[in-house]
Amino acid sequence: MLDIHAVAVVFSVYVVGVVIPGPNFVAVAHKAASTNTADALAMVAGIVVVNLFWATCSILGVGIVFATFPWIALAVKLAGAAYLIWFGGRLIVKAGGTSTARVDEGGPTVWQSFRAGIATNIANPKSMAFFAAVFAAAAPAHVNPPTFLAMLATVAVVSSTWYALVAVFFATPRVAARYRHWKKGIDRVCGSVIVALGIRQLVR
Repeated sequence: MLDIHAVAVVFSVYVVGVVIPGPNFVAVAHKAASTNTADALAMVAGIVVVNLFWATCSILGVGIVFATFPWIALAVKLAGAAYLIWFGGRLIVKAGGTSTARVDEGGPTVWQSFRAGIATNIANPKSMAFFAAVFAAAAPAHVNPPTFLAMLATVAVVSSTWYALVAVFFATPRVAARYRHWKKGIDRVCGSVIVALGIRQLVR
């Protein structure tokens, strides 16, 4: 039988967690404003896939795995921090570019954007910490298959809706035009924020 109360608790916790800006938000906003809607939504799809992976691990007990094998948590933490520093640094370096042209809609980079969404989220310390701690605490220790699938559907719908709204908003012509006008400064700020998140992950 479907445990509606458990699903409702997961929904209330996850909504708050997903809307708090982090590397995923920055990556989607940047992709939407600098390329096109299709690429941004492809990145969203990659992020959602990883969210479903983390949610599945969380419900099945990833916190127990990390507690039993702390070296796994450390390896994930270091890899995630390294990727964030690389990604942010790359954004800062490329901010000095002179090109302000936007990639044509339906370009050949959709698959690359999907993979970038996966890489960004799998290395996202905010996601890992949230699902390993907060989400795991909200989900019951043992759930039946219908409740398990309902929880995953909740994660998919909420994350898809939120990040798709972010993508569509930042891909609108007016917002994208403002981004291109202030591209150098915005990219440097976004890159600095991501690098800071990576460094913070290393020293915590």
